[in-house]
Amino acid sequence: MGIKDCYSSYLELQQVEREGKDYRIHVREGLSDIAVMAPHGGGIEPGTHEIADAVAGTEHSFYCFEGIKKSRNLRLHLTSTHFDEDRGVRIANSVQVVVAIHGSSENEEVVYLGGLNTGLKEKIRAQLTHAGFVVKESPGTALQGCNPANICNRGASGAGVQLEISQGLRQKLFVPAENDGTKSKNRLFDDFVSSLRKALGAR
Repeated sequence: MGIKDCYSSYLELQQVEREGKDYRIHVREGLSDIAVMAPHGGGIEPGTHEIADAVAGTEHSFYCFEGIKKSRNLRLHLTSTHFDEDRGVRIANSVQVVVAIHGSSENEEVVYLGGLNTGLKEKIRAQLTHAGFVVKESPGTALQGCNPANICNRGASGAGVQLEISQGLRQKLFVPAENDGTKSKNRLFDDFVSSLRKALGAR
């Protein structure tokens, strides 16, 4: 289920791809001890940028590495266990807990929960399930987020949460694209985000 990376590090990626042309980096610092991160936003794992941004709101820190190439954005994918873009690492290190928003390729409408913060995982599971979303543990180790080097576990506590949101569910969270390619969020998107924000507030 994992993606084979084109580049082994951000330094290597940076030598080929151009910031502002091929990718953008978004950083917003919040006042809480939580960061919500989308390390594979934009065309890499569509929808994860918008979800992470909305979940972070104005309270939590926000980070997104956004692929903006016209095609072949998966070339920009850096695996979470060696995600080393400086601004992202700094945001992760500056908070207690990281919640990383990812996208998986399944058509089934499901969220796979991973990461080492079992308490927060259970709060997120409870809120999403209450709102009618299907939540499962990933059957494969690639999406479980248990490696301490995973960006979701690089907050000061050493334990965060990774959400892998299936392609089928991500498509349902947005109104179909207009002619110019833009997508609008719908009520299901609002319900999903609200559930995650409640879980973070109840931490």
